Amino acid sequence: MTKLDGSPRKPSGAVVAPIELSTTFVREGDGSFASGYFYTRHNNPNRSQLEEALRKLEHGAVALSFASGMAASMAALLALQSGDHVVLPQECYHGTLSLMHEIFPRWGLSYSLVDMTDLEVVRSAMTPHTKLLWIETPSNPRLRLSDLTGLAALAHAHGAWVVCDNTMASPLNQNPLLFGCDVVLHATTKYINGHSDVLGGVLITREHGPLAERLRTIQVCGGGVPAPFDCWLTSRSLATLQLRIQTQNDSALKIAEFLAQHARVTEVHYPWLPSHPQCALARTQMRGGGGVVSFQVSGGEASAQRLVANVHKIHRATSLGGVETLIEHRASMERADTETPRDLVRLSVGLEPTQQIVDDLAAAFASL
Repeated sequence: MTKLDGSPRKPSGAVVAPIELSTTFVREGDGSFASGYFYTRHNNPNRSQLEEALRKLEHGAVALSFASGMAASMAALLALQSGDHVVLPQECYHGTLSLMHEIFPRWGLSYSLVDMTDLEVVRSAMTPHTKLLWIETPSNPRLRLSDLTGLAALAHAHGAWVVCDNTMASPLNQNPLLFGCDVVLHATTKYINGHSDVLGGVLITREHGPLAERLRTIQVCGGGVPAPFDCWLTSRSLATLQLRIQTQNDSALKIAEFLAQHARVTEVHYPWLPSHPQCALARTQMRGGGGVVSFQVSGGEASAQRLVANVHKIHRATSLGGVETLIEHRASMERADTETPRDLVRLSVGLEPTQQIVDDLAAAFASL
């Protein structure tokens, strides 16, 4: 770094990295860029720091950050060609489905929605034009699991590459690249940032090579990159990621156990519960159940809506992974053709005392 007069700036000894807001960087007399940076759409010190940290967390080769999770999803789909076919899970994030419905048909992409929990069903959906298998595990909002190892092997046998949206699990609970997936996607807005104050996304590739290079070109040419301050804030949050995730794992399991015993709850969706149909799979590819618990309420949609309306300490808001506990009637936030049950409530567990959340839910149930 230099001062305005051109003389070198002495290191401050700051423990926290500075925010580098500059959009452009100085060239040397020979035209080179000694710092390695020349224009912030291409790269930036704060973005480099964040990408390197996320790359290590997911045990990947290359990390590419974006201005939102949706920008990262779009970049992954832009790496395909017209005429390609994508296999997606039936319970797919509604934003991803919106991309496939509203944007990519004009680009000549086709897709199929399948039960991603059944390898044979996925196998039957693969075609000679299938170039991408898109996995979400656990899924949103019913936390269904997909066999990462089996699906990666299946896709590669058909010449397709694999993206796994790992947002719901976080890199502390699951690392899909270690099970053969080619690219991991995160909405860093959620657990990675964890404070409900920064929008962001990232793609992390398992290997260097043509796919990583293609995604880098899309990132730079498309320009949907995060601002330096957003990168700085997200990097700040990584220092507490392990503590936050462990607390949320522990609290969510206790809340799921409470809900599983409640007379007004007809079903609880949480992969660390023994009652979850894929609990055994969860314990082979995950290190914790995560901070999201979904449950279905007797009395249908009306009761589910009333329950959400009657909480007092829990926030009624859409998102997950933050330090605040959030609750929502999920179907009303999704597309009109959603398959999410109308009686389902999604709870994103924060860092409040577990008993405080349980008591608030109990009071809301009692008021039905």
